[in-house]
Amino acid sequence: MPEDQGQDRTEPASPKKLKEASEKGQLPRSRELTTVTLLLTGAGGVLMLGEGMVDGVRQVARNSMTISRRDIFDDYAMVSNLQGAISVVLDALAPFLTLLVLAAIFAPMALGGWSFSPKVLSLNWSKLNPIQGAKRIISWRGLMELGKSLIKFIVVLTGAVLLLQSLFGTIINLGREPTMSALAHFGDILSWSFLLLCLPLILVVAADVPFQLWDHARRLRMTRQEVKDEQKETDGDPQVKRRVRERQREIMQRRMMAQVPKADVIITNPTHFSVALKYDISSMPAPVLIAKGADLVAMQIRRIAAESRIPQVSSPLLARALYYTTELDHEIPVALYRAVAQVLAHVYELREVGADTGRGPISMDDVEVPGELLRRQPNSDPEGAGQ
Repeated sequence: MPEDQGQDRTEPASPKKLKEASEKGQLPRSRELTTVTLLLTGAGGVLMLGEGMVDGVRQVARNSMTISRRDIFDDYAMVSNLQGAISVVLDALAPFLTLLVLAAIFAPMALGGWSFSPKVLSLNWSKLNPIQGAKRIISWRGLMELGKSLIKFIVVLTGAVLLLQSLFGTIINLGREPTMSALAHFGDILSWSFLLLCLPLILVVAADVPFQLWDHARRLRMTRQEVKDEQKETDGDPQVKRRVRERQREIMQRRMMAQVPKADVIITNPTHFSVALKYDISSMPAPVLIAKGADLVAMQIRRIAAESRIPQVSSPLLARALYYTTELDHEIPVALYRAVAQVLAHVYELREVGADTGRGPISMDDVEVPGELLRRQPNSDPEGAGQ
């Protein structure tokens, strides 16, 4: 059984799901916006370019009605005249058609942007299922589309009735005007009437665009389980990441333990902390911390140091300060130069007199450590050196 079965889709779509939906061509689209944009563009184009289109049609009609006797009996003349008529008509209609094509291209992009998805072109047999088609028709989305169609019909019908009432007298008087003047006047009335009938449809668009945006967001909503699953896919399974971190910590800890036999001294707090320092006066400007740990790791450092006969100095305050202020493979802070120098000097003196410095811990509780270094510093534990 799916884990998200029965869960409500209350979570907004993630950027990943929005991107996948866009790749599938699932973008918010308003057919009303496209339709009204095309209608308004057509009405405006007729008003601006109508005179040029009428002149082109008039020229074609004139040329078609004035064919010479010679052209009538010329087989190629009729074809030439037809080509010329088509050329004139195309030249007259080209600006208007260009406007419509641009409107058809850019109107859908106004809501949701541009998207070309080959997946939309693939054949989906479920769309050919009449049962599924019937379900879509009687669904609430189908009812919404039916409602919008009825609203558009009522708006256009109401506008047409009002326009007809206001222009009734003007239309009747066209019969008293000269033929050419009446035709031009009638064309002007039709153009403006078409534009005025399209304007009320902007109200339908103003209601449809927010609805389409809301409906698109609603259809892409996710359940909480889907959000969690996607988070796992994006960031990786937390359990896998934890195992990777543990593995990295183990590798780092083994590498650190391998450095303990190379240390010159181990400074310890016998119950909690151990730090290993290495100092080569010929190549190092200051001692370097090569290993450190707390609790079990500290005990392991002390055990390896005892096996390798590395001197161990018990200085709790200094061990704690070094643990919290110095990162692995870094030089000790300047504030601890004096304290560490005292420890190293004492170890070197014991070696000079022949003492076995690796036999047991050397106590040096009197080493002075600056007070500001005794406070624990948050987030200073290196990965792999912790408990």
